[in-house]
Amino acid sequence: MRVLEDEVGATPTVGGKPRKPRLWPATVGSVRELWASRDLLANLTLRELRGKYKRSLLGWAWSMVNPLATMMIFAVVFAVFLKVKVPPGDPSGLDVFALFLLCGILPWNLLANGMTGAMGTMLANSNLIKKVYFPRQVLIAANVASWVVAFVIELGVLAVVLLIAGNFVLPWLVPVVALVLVQSVFVLGIGLALGVLNVYFRDVQHFTSILLQIWFYATPVVYPVTLVPRTAELWGAEIPVRALYDLNPMVHFVKVYRDLLYDVRAPAAGDLLYLLAVSLVALVVGLMIFARLEPKLAEEL
Repeated sequence: MRVLEDEVGATPTVGGKPRKPRLWPATVGSVRELWASRDLLANLTLRELRGKYKRSLLGWAWSMVNPLATMMIFAVVFAVFLKVKVPPGDPSGLDVFALFLLCGILPWNLLANGMTGAMGTMLANSNLIKKVYFPRQVLIAANVASWVVAFVIELGVLAVVLLIAGNFVLPWLVPVVALVLVQSVFVLGIGLALGVLNVYFRDVQHFTSILLQIWFYATPVVYPVTLVPRTAELWGAEIPVRALYDLNPMVHFVKVYRDLLYDVRAPAAGDLLYLLAVSLVALVVGLMIFARLEPKLAEEL
């Protein structure tokens, strides 16, 4: 009976007691399982893509309608009502607030959608998790991958619009693809942590909703970084606002996307190294949290 329980996804046991995985070997094992399950990952990703806009009239057109609607709202509020000015692209000279917004909204949507989707994936597939054993992290990876596919399509449309506007972005599309891969690793790491934590603590989804609102306005999506002051005084103490602000990985992601697509220039090496390091850390931490909580996942569901 114990063998059968292990097969259908119950907690693995040793001598009748729950087996506690060693975190680092389990983390490395998770990476190997993901690679070994790449065919399953591809099939689950296709399932996510097919189901994303199933029975909707516009279908995949919604992947562009949603960010365009968001762009129009923010463009009216920040460019027309609040009169927020953004610097022209350097050296592109492009001065279109809507395109400036899109270069920030699209990568932000990848993060927000990936985090939100990951939290619901394990719950939505609870019956599958209880019935048969497979690497459960594949479910979250497939959900994130489906959003990455939508993101790439949106970036392709944005590249065409930028070309029409006069920005010759073609030479910069290869580094953009590399940047998408780095951000995908970052989102996957966060998604793995949130996805499994939300099974044990359902408050996670509510806290994450609040966090995303704060995180959005702490990221230069609807305003340029130049509006963030270097320092600010709070209760008589000088706070290094800009230094703290720059710790936000999304600040650098948005900045690099704008460097490549809006400004049409090479991003700073420091930004690239920081993003690579923080993405790898996010993935390792996410895998460790997932490996620690995964053994009792079927029981909690």
